[in-house]
Amino acid sequence: MPLSPPVSRQLRHRRAIRAEAYERADGLWDVEACLTDEKPRDVVLASGVRPNGQPIHELWLRITIDRKLNVVDAEASSDWVPYPGLCQVSNPAYRALIGLNLRQNFRREAARLLGGTEGCTHLTELCAVLPTAAIQAFAGEVWSTGDSAKASSGNEAPDGSHEHSNDKPPFQLGRCHALRFDGEAVQQFYPRWYGHAPRSAERVASSGDRADRQTGKGGNASGMNDGSGNEVQSNSQTEGNHA
Repeated sequence: MPLSPPVSRQLRHRRAIRAEAYERADGLWDVEACLTDEKPRDVVLASGVRPNGQPIHELWLRITIDRKLNVVDAEASSDWVPYPGLCQVSNPAYRALIGLNLRQNFRREAARLLGGTEGCTHLTELCAVLPTAAIQAFAGEVWSTGDSAKASSGNEAPDGSHEHSNDKPPFQLGRCHALRFDGEAVQQFYPRWYGHAPRSAERVASSGDRADRQTGKGGNASGMNDGSGNEVQSNSQTEGNHA
């Protein structure tokens, strides 16, 4: 369903964020994210006039990951910036992402390592899209999203277990409203798992995750500054699970 019709208005700014994932010949994966800011007019910046048609920002962030979502390489590039020659100085700082895991408090760790004056506000914002982009890329390629063993052997689910275990539902189920176990989507497309109740150990782990998120400990909670001083919360359990 589309958005409701807007009132009369005029475009003043356009921000675009896109992410692409590539499977490499060496078995690793590259995930690239790009952020652009443009205005449909000439803009007076402290560094001079930016003519209409030239972006204020064009920022790139690439991470290389293995099949367990560990970051093994990272690179940033600032092609268009408001302070040429100065904004780019922080690009090497994004190698601090190496060693992190996309499903283990990645957003929180990225904000800790690269927030504020340690990095570029908008490159650090791009870190937030990397986990979901990677998981969506892996869905159906590295991890099975169906209820049968179709993918190649040796593939693993997000929890590190073999994804085709007959006693485990597809990894995306039970992680959003549409794919709740008692919902219509599961009843229609994954009938074997309709009404499924996670085992006691899984429920305990899930309860522990919720408690950690509420107290800010361990768990899966992660915060990222939105650039205005407000912390944006994110639950890594829902990162990209809507395959």
